[in-house]
Amino acid sequence: MAGNMNKKQERIAAHADKRPYATAKYIRISPYKVRTVLALIRGKSVEEAAAILLYTTKGGAAEVRKVLLSAAANAEHNKQMDRNDLIVAEAYADQGPHLKRMQPVSKGRGHAILKRSCHITVILDVKNI
Repeated sequence: MAGNMNKKQERIAAHADKRPYATAKYIRISPYKVRTVLALIRGKSVEEAAAILLYTTKGGAAEVRKVLLSAAANAEHNKQMDRNDLIVAEAYADQGPHLKRMQPVSKGRGHAILKRSCHITVILDVKNI
């Protein structure tokens, strides 16, 4: 039994992603709005992406910038990577839980309102020279 568990842990470690990343969970903005901002920074260097996000007026730009800078700090501190050599390899926003609310309408009815949240993930990688 212990032999199988050791093999499983070795398999998981071998397939684990070694790239630095950062995740922000339960952000109270719709994932649809965040995905448009993430499309702006995919494939860019960290410095260029941070500059783009600083001057973007879209709603999720501030949250995405925080996650990007956190991923860069993780790369520097945990993986001893140089910040100037990093690019945004992957960036995605997954759907989080909904806050369900009701909007009263005529004849005693109510329409559902879903206040959406999202989980933002930014994965960095070393650029190929």
